[in-house]
Amino acid sequence: MSTNNLSEQSDLIADLDRLEERIEEAEEHVAEFGEEDLQELADVYGQFTDVLDRFEEDVTDDGGDIETNIEFQSAIAEVVEDVSDDLLLSETFEECDESLQKRWFHESDFEEVRELLEPVGDLVSRLERRDELISEYQEKREDIRYRIRDLDEQIIELDRLARLSDADLEAPTERLRGPIERYNDAVTDAFDSFIRESSSREVIDFLVAMTEYPLVSFVEPDEELASYVREYPLGQESVSTLLEYADYSNSKLSHYVDDPEKFTHAVGRKQTYLDGIDGEALTVSWPAPPADELEYRCRELTAAVNRFAPAVVEQLRHVEALPRETEYGRLRDAAVVRETLSDEERDRIQNADIAAELSEARDQREALETALEAYPKL
Repeated sequence: MSTNNLSEQSDLIADLDRLEERIEEAEEHVAEFGEEDLQELADVYGQFTDVLDRFEEDVTDDGGDIETNIEFQSAIAEVVEDVSDDLLLSETFEECDESLQKRWFHESDFEEVRELLEPVGDLVSRLERRDELISEYQEKREDIRYRIRDLDEQIIELDRLARLSDADLEAPTERLRGPIERYNDAVTDAFDSFIRESSSREVIDFLVAMTEYPLVSFVEPDEELASYVREYPLGQESVSTLLEYADYSNSKLSHYVDDPEKFTHAVGRKQTYLDGIDGEALTVSWPAPPADELEYRCRELTAAVNRFAPAVVEQLRHVEALPRETEYGRLRDAAVVRETLSDEERDRIQNADIAAELSEARDQREALETALEAYPKL
């Protein structure tokens, strides 16, 4: 793990600590006058300055006219009339109102009013500063959560590499690969025969049934196609025949199909799907999956393959028995290293202290989690 990452982690935690102290100070400054009273002041201050901003350009110097000036003074008076005597610095708003009782206005008049309002702005800024610090604090906590997610990904990767770093590259992986390849060859041949010799109705029914087996990942046919091959006589034809008909012109198709338009809509537009049906979903991957995953996959594959090629199930039983009859973990790890690791990953396994990096990443994650608990969301 790099020194930069450690420094980044320390900075994040230190930033949270500093922000917590500054928020406490800001809270004390707010409490000095009371949050409710400051918020009431902020509301009036906002209304008053909004009126100033809205009218300044229209009423100053050459831009003013009597009607607009009166509208401006009325808007100011409306704000001031709602100011209670208990409002902090209430007299400031009255003073500003008095200074604006003029027939004509200049930019200097607005500058004077804004100077009068500066003490009010200073008090209001106590709330704003406190809220800004809280927002910054929450952003730092979010940065820590992102960093934890990054560490989670690193830990998963380092854990994988740590497990594979002890792989025996001389292990006889053929003891796993042989039975798997023999099964894969047998099941793909059998499925090709099933597709070639069975009716499209039988094929579609099989594919629909496979939705009950999530580890056998065939793409389910859409309802329109499934309904057509089940309800229309052409469902008795093979998939290859349907694909052949799908290439016919409408005039030629009418000699073979009672409702060419229905066929084209339900089947002709599904040529890519029908042409892509193969036995890949029934195979076992190489490198082989982990032992527990292989167990569940073989269980579902047995149910699937038994529907169209019971004889092939015997080959699958040899695959299912591999974790019990071989040093499965050692052989699989060796296969994974040989087949899936990049040159960079192999070099890292050979030359880096993966265990130390993994331990450091876990320590970093724990420290950041502890920091989130120590500095809770506000």
